[in-house]
Amino acid sequence: MKMGRIEAWILAGLTLVALIVSGIHPADGMTWALETVPVMIGLPVLLVTHRRFPLTPLVIRLLFVHGLILMLGGHYTYAQVPLGFWVQDAFDLARNHYDRLGHLAQGFVPAMLAREILLKQTPLRPGGWLFLLTTAVILAFSACYEFIEWWTALAIGADADAFLATQGDPWDTQWDMFLALVGAIAAQLLLARTQDRQLGGVSGSADA
Repeated sequence: MKMGRIEAWILAGLTLVALIVSGIHPADGMTWALETVPVMIGLPVLLVTHRRFPLTPLVIRLLFVHGLILMLGGHYTYAQVPLGFWVQDAFDLARNHYDRLGHLAQGFVPAMLAREILLKQTPLRPGGWLFLLTTAVILAFSACYEFIEWWTALAIGADADAFLATQGDPWDTQWDMFLALVGAIAAQLLLARTQDRQLGGVSGSADA
């Protein structure tokens, strides 16, 4: 199932506009750049490869939403996003949890992208092995992202605090990876059948 060209270009245009707006007087310029790099890289890649490797409407829409989450976090820094403060006040939480949402999305959205790539580029079919390997890919991706945060902190020192958004939590890294895991599992449980239908009813045994 292909996404309509008009919708695809609208989403691409909205992403570009949101990226520009998010870069206007951000709370911390370096944090904005670091947080929005995936959008800066991902959007051109999708535009260049959309004919040769078209993605399902489901994945494209999820990537759009994920991009908005990244750009909002980049503009305010994750620890200072107003939406997070609203949730913190509403539920009497000890911290701004917007970065938790970001890492949940970091598992949820890339899981569907990884699953689609595995279905298209490998002999895997829907079932247990696909579920396991997709989850493993996301855990590896999340761990690599934590490495990037660590190396960034070593390179720029205290200026990386806004990028790390640990908010004094010594278990922040573990929480980030756990939430990515939860997101990856939830995405596959909720959206795998929709993705399979959009891919044209991919079939195969659960153990393929």
